[in-house]
Amino acid sequence: MKFLDQVKIYIKAGNGGDGSPSFRREKYVEFGGPDGGDGGRGGSIILKSEENLNTLIDYRYQQHHKAQRGENGSGQNRTGKSGEDLVLKVPLGTQVFEEDNKTLLFDFNKKGEEYIAANGGKGGLGNTRFKSSTNRAPRKFTKGTLGEEFTIWLQLKTIADIGIIGLPNAGKSSLLAALTNANPKIANYKFTTLNPNLGVASYDDKEITIADIPGLVEGAHEGVGLGIQFLKHIERCKSLLHLIDITNLDLKESYDQVKNELKNYSSKMLEKKELIVFNKIDLIDEDTAKDVIDDFSKDKNCEIMTMTTLNKESVSKIKAKLLSYVS
Repeated sequence: MKFLDQVKIYIKAGNGGDGSPSFRREKYVEFGGPDGGDGGRGGSIILKSEENLNTLIDYRYQQHHKAQRGENGSGQNRTGKSGEDLVLKVPLGTQVFEEDNKTLLFDFNKKGEEYIAANGGKGGLGNTRFKSSTNRAPRKFTKGTLGEEFTIWLQLKTIADIGIIGLPNAGKSSLLAALTNANPKIANYKFTTLNPNLGVASYDDKEITIADIPGLVEGAHEGVGLGIQFLKHIERCKSLLHLIDITNLDLKESYDQVKNELKNYSSKMLEKKELIVFNKIDLIDEDTAKDVIDDFSKDKNCEIMTMTTLNKESVSKIKAKLLSYVS
């Protein structure tokens, strides 16, 4: 399934039904009088969060959504049938914006949350409503009101316990595949991951949701590379796992480059708990690795671990450590 995290849609709630101007016409009833019923309420557009969805692709191909209108009232004081509400399911983590794509209307943070995006029109009043002691045969009735209609934006920000960040080709997808049952694309070239991938890691009878975020290059906060469109997915992660390829020539520069992109996007990113993991440790000798890590960790306050991606022992240690970061 193709990943889509932003879409513009048009929504139109149903109009209310018109009231009826009917009069009783019954044999042997000398003065029948009014018996027009009210119109039915128009259906509303309701957005509902769904845990099992992870993309907005459904709204890429159907961008116009209209709820059912209310039926008109009729004689014998019969009220028209109300229009059915139209429920649109969206992934957990979806934000609803006005047409300007800046004004936030609602943020789905919990499973099963509902938001009425457009209210249906009210039904009109039948002529029975206007009967009085001085007006025994009113011909007055009202039409139903129009349902609300809007153009809105839906933006998806992935919700995960842990977000895996790092430079392109650091091994993030391989780590996600090792920690979870996810099957991300893995290849020996940069920008293999074009969309965030989600996986669930199980450890000690507990589950951790992990997101693999596409590689961040210098200038990502300005749209360079895969750009700012994926930085927003890191906002929802509780903690970060910063994966670094230990074979890079300058580890501090690699680390600072990613951290600067997070900082330039939002200073709140730096407040998240961070675990640094050096990957591909098996490609250099132990003494060199120790010297490199000691030099790197001099001014760092966060925890540092090393791993070989395909090593089960390393994977178990990472899982245990991640569990402590979200518990």
